[in-house]
Amino acid sequence: MNSPISSPVPRPAEFQAHIYNSFLQGKTSDVALRICASWHAIYKFHRVVLIQAEFFRHLFTGGFVESEGSDSTPGSHITSRPIEVVFDDTNITRPAFELCVARLYGGGPPLFVDPAIIPTPAHPLTPSFPSPLPPSQVPPGYQRATPRFLLSLLAVSLYLSMPSLTAQALSSVLSTIGPFTVIDYLRFAYGEGIGSLQDEDLDPLVGLEHIAQLVETEQADCTSPSNGSSKPAQDKVVERFSQGLEALSVEEQVHSSQGGSIHGEGLPLEKEDPAELSPELDCPTSLSDESESDLSFSYGAVSDKIGEACVCWLARWGADMLAYELQAAGTSKQTASFIPISTPPRAIGRRSTVSGWQSPDPDVVPSPPPSVPLIWRRGGLTAVWVRALVSSDLLFVKGEKERYDLAKAVVELRRSAGILEDEEVEWTKMFTEGIYYANMSFDDLVHVSHDRSPTTGRLYVPERVIQGAHWTQSMLRHRIVGPPPSSPPASPTGASGHKELGISVSQEDIKEALSHPENEENRVYWSVPGPSSMRVGEYGGVENASMDELFGLSSVSSKRRTPGPSSMSVSNFFGLKNDRCSATESASGISSGSTRWVPYPPCRFAVEFWDVGSLREKSHLYSQTIWYAGSLFNVFVQMFRKKSQGPQLGVYLHRQSSVDPIPPLSVPYRPCPTEALADKKSHARHSSSPSSLTLLPTYPTQYSYSGLPMIPSPRSNTPVQGSSSNSSLSGGALPATGPPVIPTQPYRDPRAQVSAYFAISCASATGSSVTRFTSNPDDFSISQSWGWRSSSLRTEVYGDGDKCTDPSSVPSLLADVNSMRVTVIVGVV
Repeated sequence: MNSPISSPVPRPAEFQAHIYNSFLQGKTSDVALRICASWHAIYKFHRVVLIQAEFFRHLFTGGFVESEGSDSTPGSHITSRPIEVVFDDTNITRPAFELCVARLYGGGPPLFVDPAIIPTPAHPLTPSFPSPLPPSQVPPGYQRATPRFLLSLLAVSLYLSMPSLTAQALSSVLSTIGPFTVIDYLRFAYGEGIGSLQDEDLDPLVGLEHIAQLVETEQADCTSPSNGSSKPAQDKVVERFSQGLEALSVEEQVHSSQGGSIHGEGLPLEKEDPAELSPELDCPTSLSDESESDLSFSYGAVSDKIGEACVCWLARWGADMLAYELQAAGTSKQTASFIPISTPPRAIGRRSTVSGWQSPDPDVVPSPPPSVPLIWRRGGLTAVWVRALVSSDLLFVKGEKERYDLAKAVVELRRSAGILEDEEVEWTKMFTEGIYYANMSFDDLVHVSHDRSPTTGRLYVPERVIQGAHWTQSMLRHRIVGPPPSSPPASPTGASGHKELGISVSQEDIKEALSHPENEENRVYWSVPGPSSMRVGEYGGVENASMDELFGLSSVSSKRRTPGPSSMSVSNFFGLKNDRCSATESASGISSGSTRWVPYPPCRFAVEFWDVGSLREKSHLYSQTIWYAGSLFNVFVQMFRKKSQGPQLGVYLHRQSSVDPIPPLSVPYRPCPTEALADKKSHARHSSSPSSLTLLPTYPTQYSYSGLPMIPSPRSNTPVQGSSSNSSLSGGALPATGPPVIPTQPYRDPRAQVSAYFAISCASATGSSVTRFTSNPDDFSISQSWGWRSSSLRTEVYGDGDKCTDPSSVPSLLADVNSMRVTVIVGVV
């Protein structure tokens, strides 16, 4: 029996190489496109390859003139007249377009993103900050992918509808957000595009220098887009992509440590006591007339995703950047109180989370770094965006007084370059509405009421605003304790009042109040949130997103209570806008999905933890303690290591007892100068007594705007009630703690239980994403805590792996350690 004769089957790689070579050599092409954009050229392509992109599929198979039979000359398959395609999007550049086409052919050069612009947990502000590094050498055959190129690639791939390339470009943009890129990315997100034409926009793609037949501008004679440009089809595919990205956007829940898709089944959260939280997504959509603009280049949810990541970065690093900009502007001496509290260390030791910019004497203002990006200064953020950032709940500052100090520094920095009337309007609104003076101490209110600008001579804050804040303080105190007692009680008791103060109102109540002419429509309220969990900004896995994930709606979006556009959009500054609303806005429901409101602003504060990875299981690491509405609160983190789920990180809001000792707070570890110099060669941490160690601040992990104290002495060994174990500096143990700072208590809430809502926002190591948890009002007994734990939260803060790095165990004085920054809001009801 004869065996069948077999012939070798062509390998896919061989066929792909054949097609790509035909493209490079211009062989057997059957269509020519005349591109009319920032450059004008004629390209020879193959229809069967181009129709992989939905734009070209509509062009050639959608019933347009271009889909009809070609008028070919003998011996040629190319139409006698090229098809004219006009790209009216000025973000589309030649090298980005040519890369998209090359990828359709299965070729094109690999992209090279300079490592100097990629932030990492070890270098959260990129290795090139504050001193820019020279551009890295591009490997032969690679295409340099600058931030501008990446944005253009995103625009072209969206225009042509190429989801895999769009995902790659978006992932690269999100992974390169840093000091020198964040403003350009933010401008792109809210519609300004990549800016004016530059020489690199006209350069050919590496390896494709000869495929374009350039046409002189005078000869191009490009008119309006032909039918083949299929503009309606392009708008349709962009809309589909936006819907898909919206589903993966701010409502994406953090997946469990056991794995799951990038928009998985939810966040495995556990409340400390008494029951497990069941998170329910409730992302309000609020409108801001100030932020509305005629967006020339909006890419829907894709733009929103970039905007989210940018504002997360600005919220985490904004105050740090301001310190650099003040020094660059030469105003540090005049505003000494604004120099970061974590001044440059006296000796080299553990690295700063920002840079190695150091000075031998903290009393001497260091010289400005070689290059400081424009962020707060004119030419960076617009005045409208400055106001939104300063007013945001996400901004990392200790409290309202520090927020006010930061706002003053920014305003005077801008005024030093000249006074602009449109900016002054924004500054007035920022000082009037963006700072919650009711949560300042009376001494701070007195100071602010007399504080005048050295530039204009005018008060920063109108007197009526300070008077209103004092009245709000007094009314809240009256609701909590009644008439002021002669002396505060020794400790809270359970015999006074109910858990709720009865200060919350519904939309119907607000509408009823507005119906009476004596009620002013400009009375303000703050929404009471519901339980939710969300991750804002960048996310992992986008580069592997499938067609369905990018273009289709996922199950996550169906969990939203209120249908509509993404809650993180340019209309609310990509999530920066706080929950302060006028009575009219609250009654109409246009600013939030909340149905419960309070007339008192919540307390906003920020905390920072160091060396959380060194925390022993079930031990607590505490923040500073704050006073609000008659109660003491602090935040602590706790590490859980379960074999079934892997390591988890918990973050909790704790109502501190007013009679128990205040727990020591987390501080950065640094050996004293003599020890640091002695260990410079060995880098080995020696066992020593607490008296031989001194805690010195690192620059600028803490700063005056955050108000976190500088700790010059060893931590207290006072036991902390509620902690299973305490960290100690003895023997160089991590994490380090310092003596507590006891806050002033104007009065005490006599109730044993208080009902309070709260939100905890944890920034990622590099700052371009935030994991945010919110809770509806919970009952806080004395020494009770509420919060969440998640393996994903730990990964967000420290990256992959379960490695705890000892600052002295690495072969460098710059240890691979980072702090965990958390912003908190808490409000009583």
